[in-house]
Amino acid sequence: MATTIDKNTAMRRFNLLSAELEAENEHRPEYHHAAAKVGDAIGGERIGATLYELGEGERVCPYHYHYGHEEWLYVVAGEPTLRSPEGERTLQPGDTVCFPAGPEGAHDVRGPGRVLLFSANRWPEVVVYPDSDKLGARPAPWPAHIQDRGNFRRSDAVDYWDGED
Repeated sequence: MATTIDKNTAMRRFNLLSAELEAENEHRPEYHHAAAKVGDAIGGERIGATLYELGEGERVCPYHYHYGHEEWLYVVAGEPTLRSPEGERTLQPGDTVCFPAGPEGAHDVRGPGRVLLFSANRWPEVVVYPDSDKLGARPAPWPAHIQDRGNFRRSDAVDYWDGED
C-alpha cells in the first residue's frame, strides 16, 4: 500500500496519485471498482475518506443522500460524471463538490476517474436512496453495525403505534 510513516513526526502519508488500490468485487458489475480507505491508512478517526478508481461507467454506489452528515468529493484524475438534483455534469481533475445533508445533497458518481470521497465518521445516520425508495439505517461504524444495519422500502412503513399494546 502507498502508506508510509515519516519517522520524524510519526504522521502517516498516503499518495492519491500513485496508490495501488484493491479491487472491490462484492458489488454488482456496474459497481466494480478499486478502492482504498485513506482515512484508515493515515490514522483518521473523525473524518473518513475513500479513494476510488472507476472504470468507464462504473459507479461508487447508488444515487443517495445522507441525514446526519455531509460528504465531499475531490476529483484526483479523469473526468467522472456527477449526478445530482441539478442533473448530470462532467467533472475535471481538481474539482471539489460538497454534498450537504438532506435531499439537496443527493449524488451518484460514474467513471472514468479517480475520486476521493470524504465524510464525517458519525453514527447513527440514515441514508436515503430515492431511485429505489429505500431508507438505510446505519447505527454504528463498520463492521460493528452489520447485524443492525438495514435497508427498508418506504412503502413498508407502519404507523408509530403499530404492534404496541
